Amino acid sequence: MNEEGKRSPKELGTEKIGKLLMRYAIPAVISMLAASAYNIVDRAFLGQFVGPLAIAGLAVTFPIMNLSAAFGAMIGAGGSTLLSIKLGQRDYETAERVMGNIISLNVVVGFVFAVLALVFIDEILYFFGASEATLPYAKTYMVIIIYGNIITHLTHGLTNVLRVIGHPNKAMVSVLFGVFINLLFDYIFINVCGWGIAGAAYATVLSQTLSTIYLIWCLCNKNDRIHLHSGIYALRKRIVKNIMAIGISPFCVQMCACLVVVLINRGLKDHGGDMAIGAYGIVNSITFMFIMIVMGITQGMQPIAGYNYGAQRFDRVSQVLKVASIYATIVMTCSFVLCQFFPHLCVSIFTDDVETHELAIEGMRVITLVSPLVGFQIVVGNFFQSIGMAKKSIFLSMSRQMLFLVPLLLILPHYYGTVGVWASITVSDGISIIVAGVMLWMFYRQGAFKTAKNDIGI
Repeated sequence: MNEEGKRSPKELGTEKIGKLLMRYAIPAVISMLAASAYNIVDRAFLGQFVGPLAIAGLAVTFPIMNLSAAFGAMIGAGGSTLLSIKLGQRDYETAERVMGNIISLNVVVGFVFAVLALVFIDEILYFFGASEATLPYAKTYMVIIIYGNIITHLTHGLTNVLRVIGHPNKAMVSVLFGVFINLLFDYIFINVCGWGIAGAAYATVLSQTLSTIYLIWCLCNKNDRIHLHSGIYALRKRIVKNIMAIGISPFCVQMCACLVVVLINRGLKDHGGDMAIGAYGIVNSITFMFIMIVMGITQGMQPIAGYNYGAQRFDRVSQVLKVASIYATIVMTCSFVLCQFFPHLCVSIFTDDVETHELAIEGMRVITLVSPLVGFQIVVGNFFQSIGMAKKSIFLSMSRQMLFLVPLLLILPHYYGTVGVWASITVSDGISIIVAGVMLWMFYRQGAFKTAKNDIGI
């Protein structure tokens, strides 16, 4: 058996937490950074070789991307959490069926989403903030991406599976390989062939297709205890139900993110025009890079927390939460320093358009005011998800988006214009940080693991 695959599940319950988290988090962080590079590379090439309207058109597609990601996150995060808990319980037969169901669900959901999105593509894009000027860019890009929707779902889902079963390095390689291919074909299709925004879409789909082929090859390794084989792909009602129950939290996050981006796009379009939407695309690319690093840390935390929770090693669960929170805070403090003191350097990567440049700097400085503590909030929400406490995770996810951010986006822009849009994001982050801290304090004050029960019934 492959040494990495043979050793990893057992070491989750025995290795020192700091060392273990680094081992799992570093490949995940590199993978998440590489994944964010897809968007950064696309926007940088489009901004430099096509123009600011292309960036604005790409920004209009954010809500559709979030909507698609919502279903992918529900299956990927829910399935990988359930898989890690089953591994901790040494229930390998169920673990393999969970893996097979992750693949089947991604195919079914990805296909249905693609069909519906293609039928109503114009109406969807207008609703999400497209104008007559940006619709051609947004539609051209999105139609190509939607045709590859099943591949996109499988890429993210299988990357999570490979990481959870003890191959974080292979998962990292798959993402890095995809980013390299994306970068190469972005240059060829956009700059050499002159295909514009269509070239960016083709590059993304092609790179993800090659990554998926590699992932499937890795997961078919018969030397691993957990691997792909016939007889595990039939959907099982109870497995699907538990994947959905755990995955409903990240699903809600993405669905709310979809609504939020719609409101942001509409607010920016009303008060700043298409260039303001393009500026948001730039700001989102830069700030999201740091969020992805934190998400990589939480992905490294997830199999450790899930395994030890399943094995009832609650001291180790608490320890990995503490270490992950410290790492996340350091990362987001770096985000604060970069965006507050060197915003011109960041924005210049994407555009030299004066209006877009100034709008992006303004937004970046406002949005990152509470960044140092945002990492803690993200870790806490993912911590509850990792140990199967879907209700707590859902509440944290929903409160930031629906209870705080949406009302602010409906009110502040009417009084403060584009600054009101940026400020809405900052204020909602600040409130959600406080809520996360209170919930975690209450969790431990009430006895934490002594009285807590997860939502998993398999």
